[in-house]
Amino acid sequence: MIDEGDFRVGDVLSVACAFTVTRVERGVTWDHVSVRWPWWEIDNANEFAHWNGIVALGVHHGGSVSPEVEAELFRTDPPPEQLKAGDMCRVGVPPTIVHVTAVDYHDPPLETAWLPHPTQTLTVLRRGLSYREFPDESHLDGSGYTIHPGDGIPFTFALLMRPYASLQVGDEVADAVGRAWRFGGPWDWTAFDGQPAGAGPAWPLILLTRVGTPCSVEDAEAVAASTAKGSHLETVQEWMSLTDASPTP
Repeated sequence: MIDEGDFRVGDVLSVACAFTVTRVERGVTWDHVSVRWPWWEIDNANEFAHWNGIVALGVHHGGSVSPEVEAELFRTDPPPEQLKAGDMCRVGVPPTIVHVTAVDYHDPPLETAWLPHPTQTLTVLRRGLSYREFPDESHLDGSGYTIHPGDGIPFTFALLMRPYASLQVGDEVADAVGRAWRFGGPWDWTAFDGQPAGAGPAWPLILLTRVGTPCSVEDAEAVAASTAKGSHLETVQEWMSLTDASPTP
């Protein structure tokens, strides 16, 4: 399992939420089912927004659906087509593979109409979805499905893959053919020679600086050991096989 707060862009996770009994509050439409949310409380002290305790979940029917519905993680048991207003059901997230497209921290916490107020936002896309699935430019900065770890919903997270786990954003490395690179994330490599990135850095890698400061021997050894076998291309291929998606830009 992975600790809440310890997430990185590019992480491949299995996320789940234990199914909990609740009630259908409104008639089921083609795209949504509205249920009484069992985990949050209404923030009655919020002067600018009010929440009625109901959450509308995207309904999967197969075929062509909106990106919002396609990204939905929560499911009902029984499924929405068997439900009507007033019925009892269970809501939760079956184990689902996602990849992280954005991680944001909030200090102070976000002012939401529910409690507890989120201190972190994790944006993910389900397996099989990538940025290319979202034509709206608003999705280019890390859109998908938002999760607020620690907000009362009993999510569990298992880390399946963290590409370049030994590197940090801002690290500078030299590769096996003498090119120097800046690491901006698993799929964000900038070569200092100004030439196109091509197939990416050639392994093994030598850590030159750690986020702009001299690196320790331990950090350099960790980077060297983690890139002693394999290649950048193999890392991309492993990530794509887990996510069934193209690397995010």
